[in-house]
Amino acid sequence: MAELLQLAGSIASILFIAWLARFWRLGGDVRIHSEAQARDIAEETLCGFNPVDIAIDKAGIAALLRDDQGRHMLIRRHGVQWAGRLLDGHSESRLDQNFLTIGTGEKTFGIITLNLGEHAPSWASGLRHLNNGQHNMGNTHA
Repeated sequence: MAELLQLAGSIASILFIAWLARFWRLGGDVRIHSEAQARDIAEETLCGFNPVDIAIDKAGIAALLRDDQGRHMLIRRHGVQWAGRLLDGHSESRLDQNFLTIGTGEKTFGIITLNLGEHAPSWASGLRHLNNGQHNMGNTHA
């Protein structure tokens, strides 16, 4: 009988914790859902970065932004938070049909592949000038 009470108490505790997490909206869907959200993340990452062009990965896990000065920023999920980096000559990029793979050269930020659909070639072309003869992951071509 004591074992059944212990089992029932454990199940009740698990259900209560699950309800509490849902009530507090913990572990929610961490994705970029709109250009407005991508702009906000970029502004939090770099004050004054005002994107004029935004491409959001189809899964919403990352976005590529360009401002009016021609700077490119990559934002991506880092756990349940967002991280962003300005791309420069140390950045790596590779185009494979609708997929654009980008690395910042920073090991902690890593490399990410974005599904940009039909817009991938134009973004790859825009990133080409950043490499300026630097070693990259492969041919960046449109």
